[in-house]
Amino acid sequence: MTSQNLATRPAAGALAVPQKLVDSARSYAKASRAPRTLESYRRAWQAFVAWCEGRGLASLPAAPEAVALYLTARADAGRKPATLALDLAAIGAAHKTAGCSSPAAAESVRQVLAGIRRTLGVAQRQVAPLLPGDLRAVSAALPVGLLGLRDRALLLLGFAGAFRRSELAQLEVRDLTFTADGLEVVLRRSKTDQEGRGETKGIPHGSDPATCPVRSVKAWLEAAQLQDDQAGPVFREVTRHGRLGDVPLAGRSIARIVKRNAEAAGLDAARYSGHSLRAGLATAAAKAGKSTHAIMRQTGHKSADMVARYVRDAKLFDDNAAAGIGL
Repeated sequence: MTSQNLATRPAAGALAVPQKLVDSARSYAKASRAPRTLESYRRAWQAFVAWCEGRGLASLPAAPEAVALYLTARADAGRKPATLALDLAAIGAAHKTAGCSSPAAAESVRQVLAGIRRTLGVAQRQVAPLLPGDLRAVSAALPVGLLGLRDRALLLLGFAGAFRRSELAQLEVRDLTFTADGLEVVLRRSKTDQEGRGETKGIPHGSDPATCPVRSVKAWLEAAQLQDDQAGPVFREVTRHGRLGDVPLAGRSIARIVKRNAEAAGLDAARYSGHSLRAGLATAAAKAGKSTHAIMRQTGHKSADMVARYVRDAKLFDDNAAAGIGL
């Protein structure tokens, strides 16, 4: 029975369900996952459907053997275990949405994925953190004009707030409040806050005016005349002619900005990404002896285990067992 039938032909003893209510329920169900997750699932599912069609296999419902072979083919083609896990999640979600049993839960599929993980390993590529010294070099190499002001504000705020690139992209002017202590930034939604409870991060003044995130953000807003555009994005396009656009920067654009300016400062751009700002703050704070709690409060990490990795990397040579033993 379709949702239209549900709205107009109720079962005996049941109340009629208005179509508007049905549509609203669908909308809420769709909002249960972040847009980026939905888009990733959509692409992964389409790839699986195309693979099955090319081999005369059913994709919905799919046999566990078909899913296991798909994962194997993807692994042989060089896809990483993390990508395969996303593929499997998308396949499972599509089956559950259609009311079918998920082949992702089959033991044969789980064994194949476990074997792939064991063979290929699951270590993720770690990007290099942009540390304060790197940021000073990057800041000194920025171009003069509106583009340079925007990039300086974006890089320094991204570092000081340990923001994800998606979080920087979503910031609006109304989310910023300048105070005597620095800058308060309201983060309305994040990767770990999909329900939009929101949080506020404090950005303190920097000791050097050239790399102070608070001064840099204020200089950008003033130069771009954005103070009155309360609902507008903080970071938006600047044309090659130095003119301000209305289009907000996307997360991928922010990653390119990090790479471009790292290269301009003489750094190896291949080692850096949008995550380098967030990793830079966590690493620099660990080096400075900040507590795990303080780092987690700024990064928004929910697990101390995630922060422990940055602390470990920052202190590789502190009290090192191989140091000072006569070599």
